[in-house]
Amino acid sequence: MNNLTLSLISAVLIGLGATLTFDLWALFLKHVFKIALSNFCLVGRWLRYMPEGIFRHSNIASAPPKSAECTIGWIAHYMTGITFAIAFVAFVGGNWLQYPTLIPAMIFGVVTISAPFFIMQPSFGLGFAASKTSNPTQARLRSLINHTAFGIGLYIFALLGNWLLRI
Repeated sequence: MNNLTLSLISAVLIGLGATLTFDLWALFLKHVFKIALSNFCLVGRWLRYMPEGIFRHSNIASAPPKSAECTIGWIAHYMTGITFAIAFVAFVGGNWLQYPTLIPAMIFGVVTISAPFFIMQPSFGLGFAASKTSNPTQARLRSLINHTAFGIGLYIFALLGNWLLRI
């Protein structure tokens, strides 16, 4: 198997693991601090409206539900994590896969917050960086914490991949 194929497979697996880390961290926050989980069904609803030419909503939660929106939302969530991981590995290079370091992964995780702040939240009718929500500061902090967890997950799963390859 050539290096590019191995890097791509590694990035996909790291993306899955990092997204799982994001989700497990969010569950921890829910159970310990009563912080609401992200609703990926709304992501699916947003995507399901796109074929109709509707890309922005005044309030996505009040838009009529679409069939399979939850399934589509969760698949999109994990595909986004995989895409981010592929972009990260392409940016930092294959050497990072062999010798992962925490700081670049965490910084990248924080950078991924731009997707919800600049694209998703405005498209959902929540405003730029959740500015139209009932508690924008809490929503922003939750996004920051979750995306930092994603970055930490990139690092953890790169380490795990290296460990498994050595066995």
